[in-house]
Amino acid sequence: MVKLFWGIIKASRPRQWIKNLCIFAALIFSGTLLDHTNQIRTLEAVALFCIFSSATYLLNDVFDIERDKLHPFKKKRPIASGVVPVWLAISLALAAIIIFLPFAYNLSPNFFFAVVVYLILQLCYSVYLKQVILIDVLVIAAGFVLRIYGGVWAIDAHLNVWFLLFITSFALFLAVGKRRSERTLMESHDFRHRETLLHYPESLLDSLTALSATSTWLTYAFFAFLQPPVQASHIFGKFLSRFETPFSEAKYLMITVPVMLYAVMRYLYIIYEKKEGESPERVILTDRPLLFSVVIWGLLVLGIIYYLG
Repeated sequence: MVKLFWGIIKASRPRQWIKNLCIFAALIFSGTLLDHTNQIRTLEAVALFCIFSSATYLLNDVFDIERDKLHPFKKKRPIASGVVPVWLAISLALAAIIIFLPFAYNLSPNFFFAVVVYLILQLCYSVYLKQVILIDVLVIAAGFVLRIYGGVWAIDAHLNVWFLLFITSFALFLAVGKRRSERTLMESHDFRHRETLLHYPESLLDSLTALSATSTWLTYAFFAFLQPPVQASHIFGKFLSRFETPFSEAKYLMITVPVMLYAVMRYLYIIYEKKEGESPERVILTDRPLLFSVVIWGLLVLGIIYYLG
């Protein structure tokens, strides 16, 4: 029983819940991080997406069970190894979706729409779309974008269009990087791989990786530059205003662009040199330089928006 319980937890992939943290973007960049009502609504949105994403992971592993059994690493997954029965995985996934969809609608009809589209996309991805070249990475990226919009609609916020373009580019960067690493793994191990990888020549993946990496930091730079200038009204701002340089009109968010650029370059290094981009959530949590840059970026953003603002 204990083995089955931990097998269900592992099959739900709680480590991948880190992807749902991007829902907080709307709360942070809308300037309402300290608003108690929006805090609760955002936490509810994150919790619901964690439940729904785990449900899709269970269904995905059911559809991929035969392929996973032949994979050197995925064969150890609870469903592929037989720890969690197929019927139980399907039952848990469907129960989670049916029970918690009404909660999503109560939170916000627009949030409910984002969740339904997410679930439909993930189901189509598991059944067929993962086998279609280029469409597969677009679907993966769409999952991140829907999370962002879910966070926006949960608190009825508005985000700069450049930030949404940045998220789209960043999501594509992670998705293409995942395929590039899977391609490398395919060449170094003899197992039944994803058929789609056969249609991804290295030159195409390299071009798409470079394209999405450039688009990621460039769209973020536009977002940072076009954000309204900080009007510093606190003691620190009054001190800076004594100087001739118009600090009160400075675009402080531009300070975070070099950090973002380093993070992109570091991830490129991980994909090509360390060959570990197959699992983005594992990379972010285990690669110290990348994790450090993400923490620094987060602290800078919070300080600029909520201290200098």
